[in-house]
Amino acid sequence: MMQKSSYTLQTLSKDLVAGLVVFLVALPLCLGIALASGSPELFAGLLAGIVGGMLVGLLSGSQTSVSGPAAGLTAIVATQIGLLGSYEAFLFAVVLGGILQIAMSLLKAGALSAFFPSSVIKGLLAAIGVILILKQIPHLLGHDSDPEGDMAFEQIDKENTFSEIAGMFDGSIHYGAIIIGAFSIAILVLWSRSSFLKKLLIPAPLVVVIFGVAMNAWFVQLGEPWAIRTSHLVQVPVANSISEFLGFLSFPDFSRWADSGIYLAGITIAIVASLETLLNLEAVDRIDPLQRHSPPNRELFAQGVGNIVTGLIGGIPVTSVIVRSSVNIHAGGQTKVSAIFHGFLLFVCVSFFPLALNYIPLSALAAILLVTGLKLASPELFAQMWSEGRYQFIPFIATLISIVLTDLLKGILIGLGISILFVLNSNLRRPLRKFVEKHVGGKVTIIELSNQVSFLNRAAIDSALREAPYGSKLVIDANQTDYIDPDVLSLIRDYKKKTAKMRGIELSFRGFKPKFRLPDDAQHVHHSTYDRQQQMTPAQALDLLREGNDRFRSGQRMMRHTEHQLNATSQGQHPFAVILSCIDSRAPAETLFDLGLGDIFNIRIAGNVTSAKVLGSMEYGCAIAGAKLILILGHSNCGAVTSSVNTFRSDKDLAQLTGCQHLESIVQEIRHSIDPSGIANTDQAQPTQLNNFIETVTKLNVLHSIDKVLRHSNTIRTMVEQRRIGIVGGKYDIATSNVEFYLDQSSGF
Repeated sequence: MMQKSSYTLQTLSKDLVAGLVVFLVALPLCLGIALASGSPELFAGLLAGIVGGMLVGLLSGSQTSVSGPAAGLTAIVATQIGLLGSYEAFLFAVVLGGILQIAMSLLKAGALSAFFPSSVIKGLLAAIGVILILKQIPHLLGHDSDPEGDMAFEQIDKENTFSEIAGMFDGSIHYGAIIIGAFSIAILVLWSRSSFLKKLLIPAPLVVVIFGVAMNAWFVQLGEPWAIRTSHLVQVPVANSISEFLGFLSFPDFSRWADSGIYLAGITIAIVASLETLLNLEAVDRIDPLQRHSPPNRELFAQGVGNIVTGLIGGIPVTSVIVRSSVNIHAGGQTKVSAIFHGFLLFVCVSFFPLALNYIPLSALAAILLVTGLKLASPELFAQMWSEGRYQFIPFIATLISIVLTDLLKGILIGLGISILFVLNSNLRRPLRKFVEKHVGGKVTIIELSNQVSFLNRAAIDSALREAPYGSKLVIDANQTDYIDPDVLSLIRDYKKKTAKMRGIELSFRGFKPKFRLPDDAQHVHHSTYDRQQQMTPAQALDLLREGNDRFRSGQRMMRHTEHQLNATSQGQHPFAVILSCIDSRAPAETLFDLGLGDIFNIRIAGNVTSAKVLGSMEYGCAIAGAKLILILGHSNCGAVTSSVNTFRSDKDLAQLTGCQHLESIVQEIRHSIDPSGIANTDQAQPTQLNNFIETVTKLNVLHSIDKVLRHSNTIRTMVEQRRIGIVGGKYDIATSNVEFYLDQSSGF
């Protein structure tokens, strides 16, 4: 909802202009909807428009929605008037419907709007656009006898949307209406594309109406076949006196309070009007340039009050109306002032200047609605929905076609039904994600539940559980799950108590919220244990590193239970590998191999060089702690290697060149891997050639470190020769996240 500070002189001017445009469009729509609804007085539609604009507009929390008589209710209104036998009894039902809407707002029923699929909302918008185009073409050409506001496919003039258009080819078109309509569209298009015209205070639709009135006045002077007939002008009921004006009003027949049909009609009106209002409200919020959110419960309250009042004075039911609301937005409406002003104009002009309104050609107003329709059913919207895939596009196009070929209410219900089928199908097909992780303790199957797990997902989850092999390790992950149907929870509990035990399956839970009463109880190991370490071969240890790097590169890292790892490793450690790597902050071994607590000994030193202390750590890790693999890991763009190459090429002292007093021992180790003849060729080398030379030195430095370990440590060399451990080199590419491993015959595999 907008704050009070948002109502400024600038917004006021835009709102008054938009309100004027909406008034011009709403005038024939109110009359046409009243006629299509079977109301005995066309004035009932104007009353609904006045109440919807002034009263509902004042109470509503929406800044852009415009309320009034709704095309979607025409069939309901006509049917209920016939069933109840009198219009006065129907007005009683409208009042009851309004009371029920207020009750619905107090019960927070407006929250249902959050469940309307976006594909249906966009389909509604596009359908209204298509209908406006199809319905206004005949009016634009002075042909259609069907009243403005009849949005149904089957029209009250016994034609349908397409037959009415086809009928134009029998010659029943009006030249005066064609000229006014064509020039009106041209004015609207020119106005929208000219920056100069946009800055003018007078809005394009008002220019169109004035132009239409002036042109028809000229055509009247010319006579036939140019003058537009009364049937294609606005036809506001004219009262010659106050008593005659008051005679347009009707009042509810409260004597029918014991008639059950009245209450059934009231319930029907409340439900249908509320559904249409909530859908229109969602649609209007989507096309609001400022993307404001309208409170649905407050809107239901406002509509309820509006229907009580319109029922008491003889008007037909009101709802939020997408046609008027979209016209309001495209005319520049900023706040609810535009809706209120449009209602005020309806009241003043209908009361005091009805004759002046009856000079407006419908073809001019049809041009305004047709251009609005083109904006609602834009090619960009269709392209966007197509790009979002069939689960969005099919409900979208089904909603559009259903509304166009039936009516607003039926089309929306069909669209919602198809959308629900797609949602159900999606849930049935993809209620979970199943994959396998290879831990140090063996393979673990992960069943990852979706955000919402309903009873419809039970069969898929039951099938996934039954497919788990005997003696396997299984994890059900609910970290992303907010709701689980009680029937599904019962299935999971029964599986753990009975089936898993019978099949020797280690079933673990993780991420279940406390309300589900399935606490985390990981049984499989996320870390290296003594038994796993002793059973592991050097080749298996290397495979774990390869697979961990694959997961890291693909972004599919394991979900580890930190508390479980902390508890399990608090009493001891049994890592399966020793990794000597550089101190570079971009190459942490545990991360790039997707490892957990207790999995590796990690030795880090600039340039991944060896020394007596490093060898001592390696010997401890393998001979005493039982690790099965040693990995010497370099990396691309290594600062230590680059510094070593640069100092080799320079005559300056290392301490002078770097400002570091204790780098000499590291640089001296790396210099064993630098080819003096090769570095001589780098003086005139391009940056790429120099970088390639440095990367070659990085690899040679890794191999040199392996050679030094085997030469200087009898303990490690003997264990490698006996195939008790393996030793390999590797280089981590910082740009690609890939680790390349170096193996030879002396690696112990």
